Amino acid sequence: MSSKLENQIWTIKQELNQLKDRFLASDKPADKKDRALFEQVKEETSPLFTLIQEWYDEAEQYVKMNPGSKVFPIQLENTKDNFELLVLHSYYIDVPKKRFMELYNSVHYVLDQLLDNFK
Repeated sequence: MSSKLENQIWTIKQELNQLKDRFLASDKPADKKDRALFEQVKEETSPLFTLIQEWYDEAEQYVKMNPGSKVFPIQLENTKDNFELLVLHSYYIDVPKKRFMELYNSVHYVLDQLLDNFK
């Protein structure tokens, strides 16, 4: 198992929990087009988007090299997209809680499937 990939997964799971907490504790921004909010979101989320891309690259390589993996490349792509959506939704609070939690659970599910490969 790639210890780098495993570490990334655990880091992402922690970040996901923080995004969920932010989503549940925050109110919708008064003005989604506020430039200051945009700059704040951009600054705070930049490391997350970097983490997501690094995780995706590492996971994609792992899945290609391990044909018996429980995760398929399309799942990785969808998980990457869903995680990026979660990042943005946690700041802009622009989806219903049910939809946010569906995305959240979906990302955790695929991450757990990857972790199961390493057991």
